[in-house]
This record gives sequence, C-alpha cells and structure tokens, in this order.
Amino acid sequence: MIKFISTLLLLAFCAGTLSAQRLAPATYQENTQTSGFNSNNIFLGGAFSLGFGSGYFNAGGTPEVGYSFSQWIDAGLAVNINYQSLKDYYGNTQNSFNYGGGVFARVYTIPFIFLQVQPEYNWMSYTLKTGNGASSKTTVGAPSILAGIGYSQRIVGKASFYTALLFDVNKDPNSPYRGYDGSFIPILRAGFNIYLHGNR
Repeated sequence: MIKFISTLLLLAFCAGTLSAQRLAPATYQENTQTSGFNSNNIFLGGAFSLGFGSGYFNAGGTPEVGYSFSQWIDAGLAVNINYQSLKDYYGNTQNSFNYGGGVFARVYTIPFIFLQVQPEYNWMSYTLKTGNGASSKTTVGAPSILAGIGYSQRIVGKASFYTALLFDVNKDPNSPYRGYDGSFIPILRAGFNIYLHGNR
C-alpha cells in the first residue's frame, strides 16, 4: 500500500512539474511587462458550499478579492456567510447564521500545491427551538486561524480553480470550526477566481 501511494505521489509531482514547465514561461512573461502594481493580477471569486440530509441543511459562500504578488504568492480579503439548520428526532431545531471575514495568504510551494493561512473573525447567531415550543437565541463571536493545504489549476492574469482542506488551529470554543467537544471540524472548500483584467 505504501509503495502504491508513493508511486501516485511521484506521478502527480512529475505531471505537475511538466505542466509547470509548459505554462510557467508564458505566464511569467505576461506578468513582467510592467513593474510595480499590475492590475492584471487582481482577482475576484470565492467558494460556495451546499449540504443537506435528514434533518440537516447548510448553505454558504466565501467571496474573496485578492492580488497575485508573484507566481508563488496570493493574498487578499475574504468574507464568510453561512446558514445552517439542524433538526433532531425529538423535534428540536437549531438554526445558525454565521458571518465574518479576514485576510488570507496562499504560498505555492510548487505550481499546483499551496499552503494557506487565514486569520479571521466570525459572529454566530443561534436560535434553538424545542419540541414543546420554547425558544432561545444566542449570539457569540470568535477569532479563528485557518491553516491547511490546497490544490490549484492557476494561470496568473487569467483564471484559477482550487480546492483546499483547512483546520482552525486557534482554540476558541466558540469557533464555528470546532465541535462541541473542542475537536477539529475539517473545512473543505472548492472555488474559483477570475482575474479582473484578464491578459489577452
């Protein structure tokens, strides 16, 4: 099994290296025509989420705006909006609305793999309704530091698509990315970015 996984990782690395050798010169040449700030490097986009099941519904989005400082570094601002509804067997329901934002940085260790860190602050508004009609509402806030790894198909100045697996490495118990027992809740995001003035 270890040999099989090692072989797959080696093949993925070789494929990424070959595609980077094919794409990197053209991309680099396009983005070095001007010095300093380059409006071609501004991107807009983000990720969307949707989930549902028996007694569960979740929908949200993470719009972002950023700038590619080089082939290896992206940074910007991100906003979080998320709604979640849970209903248990006894008729109790919990609805939550989360919103917040922060900054992010992605460092591309190789052209298609990046490391991401994203400090942010979120507010969570919870409404709990019991089966007998009683209800309560609570609002809390919490800082988070999301960190993880991702995969991207990216050409600076044109467009990109990415997936990322992130965890909140901060230990605030009110974080929306922590379980009731303080355990990590993995955050899987898939999104896209389009550069504001795509190179022609």
